[in-house]
Amino acid sequence: MTLRLTNTLSRRCEPFEPLVPGQVSIYCCGVTVYDLCHLGHARSYIVWDVLRRYLQWSGYAVTFVQNFTDIDDKILKRAEEEGSSMEVVSERNIAAFEADMAALHILPPDRMPRATRSLEAIRQLIGELEAKGAAYSADGDVYFAVMRQAGYGKLSGRTLEEQQEGASGRTREAEEARKQHPFDFALWKGTKPGEPSFPSPWGPGRPGWHIECSAMVREELGTTIDIHLGGADLIFPHHENEIAQSEAASGQPLARFWLHNGMVNVGGEKMSKSLGNFTTIRALLESGVSPMTLRLFVLQAHYRKPLDFTAEALAAAASGWKGLDAALGLGVRHGAALGWGAAESAAVSAADIGAELARARERFAVAMDDDLNTSAALAVLFELARPLRALANRLERGDPEAGAAGEAETLEPRWRLLAELAGVLGLEAEAASSAADGTPAEAAAAETAIQRRIEQRRAAKAARDFATADRIRAELAAEGIELIDRPGGVTDWVRS
Repeated sequence: MTLRLTNTLSRRCEPFEPLVPGQVSIYCCGVTVYDLCHLGHARSYIVWDVLRRYLQWSGYAVTFVQNFTDIDDKILKRAEEEGSSMEVVSERNIAAFEADMAALHILPPDRMPRATRSLEAIRQLIGELEAKGAAYSADGDVYFAVMRQAGYGKLSGRTLEEQQEGASGRTREAEEARKQHPFDFALWKGTKPGEPSFPSPWGPGRPGWHIECSAMVREELGTTIDIHLGGADLIFPHHENEIAQSEAASGQPLARFWLHNGMVNVGGEKMSKSLGNFTTIRALLESGVSPMTLRLFVLQAHYRKPLDFTAEALAAAASGWKGLDAALGLGVRHGAALGWGAAESAAVSAADIGAELARARERFAVAMDDDLNTSAALAVLFELARPLRALANRLERGDPEAGAAGEAETLEPRWRLLAELAGVLGLEAEAASSAADGTPAEAAAAETAIQRRIEQRRAAKAARDFATADRIRAELAAEGIELIDRPGGVTDWVRS
């Protein structure tokens, strides 16, 4: 199969072909560095990390650029609240971002431009737009003239009325009075008392949010790129405005593919600070949730769908990861005793594997080619892991017959393929000290989640919904949980 991706611009799942054969240029919208990153950021950057890894595994040379917005109203507000400066707030949160991404095993971008270090490129782009009549200045501000750009709204599909609703609350009344049209948006904001500013042909000020990314895309990757990434909340107005600015200046498409991940819900409600259900990556990891559990939790859902964050769902992911980690760790923890080579050389060639493993690798690629179907790809990993996990459990119990020469020789290629494919998803065995049973809270939550799914299966059987009952059994089996139905309707479970 050819990789197919859902393009927000066309609203279709399309075959992916890069502009330059063998090379892929990607721009990912980064964070505004006024606070710690939250679970929504984790979801977004994990799935785009997997896209990047899969393209690389498929043989592409990938250039991945992600920006920092290091000047913004939120940053200035935070600096004022704590009596510090824009630079202090930005640098602190950039360092925190890098630490959080490293903890989640997310590959660092090739380049990470910052708005404050791209000012010349921003000013140049604004000047070009003004010269083309697509922008105008008013009292030290510069605005993009939306109505002069044909096709505005093509990414979001919004009508003019919907665009007006989406823009409400973002601008002050005085600013509205300076605009030629209510939909026009700021490219450059004149300085206000007490705010940091930068020189420009229009007077001292700072760039608007949308122009930053347009300028940084062009400066780092050129006029047209292969893929532009972001969360669904950025489609309008941010990405819509990026397209308008960039294409008004160049006359060329900004990106061939626009990919957007779905939002995170907490207990069925959209995650937000106002609802009090806001969770930072830092707080989640400090609570004892392992980074690999979080990655697995995110990848169990399709990237375009909403992701519902609950304690039960996270516990189920922890249970699944425990079994997968045991299999991945087999060669790391017992490789020497089994006579296997170093874990670093885990990748295997087609000549090293038989027909069964070759089919597993193919199924993995087919799943990933289907618009990054990580859920189906994980099913392949769990299938590969099952006999490896069983051997790992026997070794941990001290079984004297575990890992006999014939068994070890048969399972080594399977382990190497599992490690290779897991690496495409950014999953790797955790340190033995943290991998045995997880924290007590994780273990208890995992058992509760298993019992709840057993109850759901029992209810399905009572309702004669045998398809659902079989599906629940199969899902638990894939996570290494074997169900044992006993007389009287009692169901026990063991780890296989």
